[in-house]
Parts: sequence; C-alpha cells; structure tokens
Amino acid sequence: MGKRKSAKNRENLTVITTHNNADYDAFASLLAAQKLYPNSVVVLPGTKESNLRHFFIQSIVYMMNLEQMSNIDINSVSTLVLVDTKKKSRIGRLAKAVGKPGVEIHVYDHHPSSNGDVEGDREICRPTGATVTILTEILREKNIPITADEATLFCLGIHEDTGSFTFSSTTKEDFLAAAYLMEQGANLNIVSSLLAREYSPEQISALNDLIRSSVFHPVHGIEVAVSTISMENYFADFAVLVHKLMKMENMDALIALGQMGDRIHVVGRSRLPEVNVGKVIKALGGGGHSFAAAATVKDRTLAQLEAEVLALLHKHVEPRQKARDVMSTPAISTTVDVSIKKAAALLTQYNINALLITDPPDEEGNKELRGFISRQVVEKAMHHNLSEVPVLEYMTSDPMTVPKDADLPEIQKLVIENKQRILPVMDDGHIVGVITRTDLLNLLISRNHQHDGKEDGVRSDSSRAYIRSASKMMRDRLSPGYLELVRELGKIADAMGLEAFLVGGFVRDLVMSHKNEDFDVVVEGDGIAFARRFAQVHGCRVHSHSEFGTAVIIMEDGFKIDVASARFEYYASPASLPVVETSSLKMDLYRRDFTVNTMAIQINEKSFGTLIDYFGAQRDIKAKAIRVLHNLSFVEDPTRVFRAIRFEQRYGFSIGKLTSNLIKNAVKMDFFRHLSGRRLFSELKLILEDENPIGAVDRMAGYNLLPFIHPDLDFGPEKQDLFESVKEVLTWHDLQFMDDSYMKWAVQFLALFHGFDQDQVDAALLRLEIAPKFHDLFYEHRQYGRQCLYRLEREEKIINSELYRMLRLLPTEMLLFLLARAKSKNAKRRLTRFLTELKGVACLLSGKTLKQMGIKPGPIYKKVLDAVLDARLDGKVFTFEDEMALAVRLINNANA
Repeated sequence: MGKRKSAKNRENLTVITTHNNADYDAFASLLAAQKLYPNSVVVLPGTKESNLRHFFIQSIVYMMNLEQMSNIDINSVSTLVLVDTKKKSRIGRLAKAVGKPGVEIHVYDHHPSSNGDVEGDREICRPTGATVTILTEILREKNIPITADEATLFCLGIHEDTGSFTFSSTTKEDFLAAAYLMEQGANLNIVSSLLAREYSPEQISALNDLIRSSVFHPVHGIEVAVSTISMENYFADFAVLVHKLMKMENMDALIALGQMGDRIHVVGRSRLPEVNVGKVIKALGGGGHSFAAAATVKDRTLAQLEAEVLALLHKHVEPRQKARDVMSTPAISTTVDVSIKKAAALLTQYNINALLITDPPDEEGNKELRGFISRQVVEKAMHHNLSEVPVLEYMTSDPMTVPKDADLPEIQKLVIENKQRILPVMDDGHIVGVITRTDLLNLLISRNHQHDGKEDGVRSDSSRAYIRSASKMMRDRLSPGYLELVRELGKIADAMGLEAFLVGGFVRDLVMSHKNEDFDVVVEGDGIAFARRFAQVHGCRVHSHSEFGTAVIIMEDGFKIDVASARFEYYASPASLPVVETSSLKMDLYRRDFTVNTMAIQINEKSFGTLIDYFGAQRDIKAKAIRVLHNLSFVEDPTRVFRAIRFEQRYGFSIGKLTSNLIKNAVKMDFFRHLSGRRLFSELKLILEDENPIGAVDRMAGYNLLPFIHPDLDFGPEKQDLFESVKEVLTWHDLQFMDDSYMKWAVQFLALFHGFDQDQVDAALLRLEIAPKFHDLFYEHRQYGRQCLYRLEREEKIINSELYRMLRLLPTEMLLFLLARAKSKNAKRRLTRFLTELKGVACLLSGKTLKQMGIKPGPIYKKVLDAVLDARLDGKVFTFEDEMALAVRLINNANA
C-alpha cells in the first residue's frame, strides 16, 4: 500500500477514537467506523490491553489509517466520532474537541447512559452485547463490503464482550451480526485462539495477590467481595484477572482495586441484580453496565478508595428479596373435610395447581395449616372414583413453611432441594401467602432479565414483575392538572395505609404515547372506602357498587375516575358474567384480557411512578403483538375476541399465532351463541366507533364472526367499498362540523346492513338487543332515506325549499349514510348543500312576533312561518323586514 498522508497540517479532520485501554470490541468498532467514514483518521487515546497487542501488531495496522495523538491539531477537527464510549474522561486529549464550536460529535455505543455522558449531534446507541454489533448492522444495511480479516476482527469483538454469547447482556442482534460475519468469512479458529489466554508469571502473581486480599463484606444480607492490589507500573489485562478471580472463587459480586503508579483502577463485576456495580462505579466517575463496570481514580490512596467503595456498596446494594416480596396472595385454601371433587373445582376455579388444606376455623376465625394437595393427586383420585373422599385422606401433611422475612436462598432450598411443590408463608401462625415452584422459576428468570445492563429497570417487589420508573413519562405525557390529581389519589391511599395503582388501558396508552384520560385505579384493600375518603376530602360525588367492590368518583367538572378493589374473577360457564372475589394486584391484572393491558403504575408517594409489568406487556407492545394471558381466555369471555381485533386494528398490532388459533377454536366451539345481545352489541359498537373500522370488520369476517350477529351478514368487495365511502364522508363531516355530535357507529351500522330487507334488519336488532330509541333510525328513517335518495339521484330540479322539506326530518346519521351511498354528482351536491347551507336555516320571524301583530294563534301560524322559511331558503327574503312584509301579505290574502 502507498504511504498514508499525515494528519499534520490537514483541515476539517474526521477523527475516530475510543476509550483508553481499548479491548477487541473497541478496536473492531474503530475499524468498522472507519469504513463508514472513509476519509477519517483513527486515534487511540491510551494504552491497549496486552492481549490486543500481538494481534494489533500482526494483523491490524495495515487495515487502519492510524495516527498518533500528538499529530492531531484539535483546531483542525471538524467531526469527532466516538465508538464504545460516551465518556469524555476516557478519550484523552481529544476531550478538548467536545463542546468546541463547529465540531460535530457522532457516538456509537452499547453502554447505558449516565450523567456526564458526551451529548452527540448523532447518536446510535443500543443495549447490545458489543458496540461492533451496532456498526456491523449499519454496514450491512448500507451494503458496505466486509473482508474476511475485518469480519474476523469484528467477530472477535462480539465474542469477547458477550463471553462468546454467554453473558446476560447478549442480545439477538449479537447473534445475527456474528452469523452475518461468518458469511463474510470470519475465521473462528483465530477468534478462539486469541480469546484463549495463557497467563504470564506476572499475571499469575497478581491473580494470587487478588485472591489473598479478597475480603467478603456483608451488605444488606449479600456477600460482596472487595480485593486490592498495588503495583509500581501500569498492569495490562487487570479486568481479565478480575473476571478470572470471580469465576475461580464463584463470587456473586466483586469490586477490585488496583493501584498502578499514581492511579487506582477499579473494576466491578456482579451476577446479582441487587448489586448494580454500574451505579457504584459511576459514583467514582467511571461507567459500564449493572453487571460490569470500570473506573480510573486519581488523588486518593488505596485505603481511602476502599472505604469509599464500601460506603457506596451500602448505599446502592439493594436488600435481597424476602418471602413477602415473592409470595402470591391471597393464599387459596380449603378445609380437611372438603371432598376431592370440591377440591378439583377449586383448583380449576382459581387456575392453580396446588391447594392448601387447613382445619376448620376456630371461634376467633384462625385456621391451622394441615397440608396441601396437588392437582395431580386430585386428578388421580378422581380417576379411581374417589371424588367424595375428604382431601384429608390424600393430602401431603406437615408441609415445610417459611416466615414472611425468609430470604431467597432459604426459599430456594426448600422448594428445589426438598421438592416441595408449594411453600406456605406464615406470620405469627397465620397463612399470609404461598410461593410455588412457578413463582420461584419466574423469579430466577426475571432476576436474570433485570440484570441485563438496562439502567432504567429497578428491583421488583414481586418475583414476576419487570419494574421501572415511569415518573418522567408521566411528567412528559400528562397535563399538570392530571398529574396533580394522580398525586392526590396517592396521598389518600397513603393516609389509609393502602397500595394504589393506575392500571389497564390508561397505562398501556401512556407507554405508547396515546392520549387516554380514563383513569382506572385499583386498590389493594377497600376500593369503595378509598373512593369515599377521596370524595370527602375533595368535595366530589361517588357512585359505588358493593357487589363488585367498585366505585366511580365524579369530580366537580364531571371528570370520572373508576376505582376498584383488587379482585379475582372466575367464570361458572362459558360466556357467562364473572363471579368476583377480592384479591391482590397480581391476580387482578391476571384476570385481564391481553398482556398489553396488564401493566400498573403505583401512585403512593414513596413509590410514585413505579411501572409494574408481570406478564410481558412492554415486550408485546414493542413486538406489536396481541396475546391472551391464558388458553381458556376466549372460552371464559368470548367478547375478548372482538377486543383483540379492535386493539390489533387500532394500534397496528398483530394477533399472535396462538391467540389466533384460540379465536378459531372459540368460533368452532360456537361459544358466541351464548353471548347476550347487549354484550355483543357493546363490542360491535366500539369497533364501529373507531376511526377506521374496515380492517376490524374484515378481520371479523375472516374469523367467521359476522354470522353470530346475523346468519346472512358478510363483508364482500361491494360492502367494503361502501365502508370506504362512509369513511371519506365522515372525515369530511368531522372537519366541516367539528362541534357537531352524532353516532358514528350508527352510520357504520347502516353500511354493514346495507342490502338487507326489513325482516333481516329486525332480526339483527333483536339479536343485538339494541334499545328501542334507536329503532326509528333503522325502521322509518331507513325506508324514507331510500326514497329520498331515489329522488335526489333522478329528479332534474329540486329547489332549496323542496330539498329542505324532503330531508329535514332525517337524522344526521342517515344523511351521512345517504351521502356515502350517493352515486350521481347531483345527489352528492344536494346532500352536501343541505348539510352545509340549509340544515341550520331558520326564520327570524316567530310565533311571538305574529301574536304581537294581533294574529290569533291557530293553523295560520304554521302556514305563514313555513311559507316565510321557504322564501328564505329560496332566496326571496333576506331581512327581518322582508319576512314581516311577506307575513303581512300572506295574512291579508288569507283574510281576503
């Protein structure tokens, strides 16, 4: 290759750099970025880790336009590209270019954001396992070729930073990038040989010192190791030795401090979500992930820094979860005298797999725990015709229990090692909850997911919830008035010692940045008492429904807040209304229709804005998927099918494959036949009220749901065209008459049943139990509208007064439907003229005026006023005086 041009004396330089102590990912990212910025120069700010040196010397120099830092004139830099870092403190002398007028900053990084990060003019930052993953994806999108040597280096960066895809920070994108690099010729033999480290005597000695200096410190019940080492000069691969130490000693969390010359290098590693080393290291001026972070500190002694680290650990390490945080409540139980058959019914009713067994309550209501019985045992007993035998005979007696303050290792030992299916949680001899094997498995999985380097997640108070702060989201997306109202609701809950949450569609739409002002509040406790206390304090009204544990708060301005006690529902039969029992937040959310509607936001002051997601709602929102929570969802409540379709179309989501199959099964099993007409109409009305119901109705047709409304109902091309026409007409009307209210659903309903004879329409009205007040629209107005359209299409001349008399009795809904149906320009013009010009015309003259003129009340009033109105419509009178003169003439003629 030819000699490269030096960066000295060059202007408008594009400089690419990374953090000091560059690793493979940093170096790979430098090379990848240079392919995106062809005329750039690459600058290393500091020492490379030694495992990189031989590879750099042998293979990389020829690939890069590498410059010495000393050759770069900061005043000549026009664009600074940072890869694998956002930290100004880690890019050496080039930090002077940050914030300099005229210098553009571009950032490519996979580390979480933190205070003090460089703010780029262009930022492409994603939580992947390696930064080179992001850059590989960009190169692929831009069709920029990658050589086999480059692919090998890029692959090396991914493998190192993901632990060859074993670290919890590894993402799907890392796998896809590596697969693509393999296609480009990446050599895995080179990758594996370079990552297989052989330790030098110096490294082994340092590792031994780290082991000997390790001290385990109990922090909030968690053992965190702190190791220290001191050396005269900089020691490469310190982070590698720390990782090796943690692996050798099977440590859960480790902070290592290495004194090297006048600096102390701090490296943190953690396997526990409770120990977020990213927060600890960030407080020292460093950065990284929750599970891996590093910093370089000056001006402190090793002893001082060790003491500071210990203080930071006590500040940032979160206490281990206790049984009370993990358990499911309330604990479902029955008594020893209950039959196997009844126990089977309870297991199905509450959708659980094990049932606690107690003695009957004593005089004070206390029930002593005797054992538990599993679904498997119950089913076998039923199979052997033992359904009437008491559960006492076949239960597992004397189960192990835990106090509510038991920590995770103790719980894990009892459930896993002792193979106990269900673990009762006790407090002063009372059953306060249960922990199942499923609870524990979900807890262990969620702990792993929480520990994936995402800094916006916080520790969950439940084993199954992904929890993060939504406070900023609420401040950004709620008006100050609504935000204050939510805070006031939280204050009342605090005063009553209750846990209160915003739930359901409001939270879903808040996360999706959709406007929704329907507040649904769930209270763990007495929701009606909560609503009444709020109303008492704030001077508003309450309507309550004690049988459901619900209430509606009605503010002075008419704004309504729905309040409910956390409750559990079960269905006695398919398509029936649910039976309601009080429960916990988890079970209240579990009864909901789809995962996207299962989020909650706590509004108590201490935890204000904490978003709780037990069932993967945020995941499904991101994936744009509609999924049910359990497989019998549509059996219990078939109306959920219509809601699934409505949400899918409204938000541009897709119904999941399993959910789609469950819909088809519900149709095949004919569950919709048992739906009441009122509930069916309620769901159909909501679909027809949507801005564009065409997709939803088409989906209903695709699932063969329309015959449940009427056997002859379909949605063929002709009807779809009519719906398109209705959509255009309604859009026009809503822009022209923004303040005019009308029933959008009724216009769509007329379109849906267009072409039906009156008997068919009557049958549909009967099936849907549509209220009599709407019948005129679908009887007389429908028939008369058909006649009007016939005249409007065919008559050559219709003056304004005739048009007015023809159409004045038709409601807006029918007029809009006729406009959508109209084929000829004449008919469209006439209907449009009536709606825009004639519909609101009225006489200035009134019956009161005629009375003042001395005219006796009688049929003459109507004749005169009608004639005057016709004259105004036809442009024959314009002023009050014109109308008076015409009225006088008409009265004189009548008298003559």
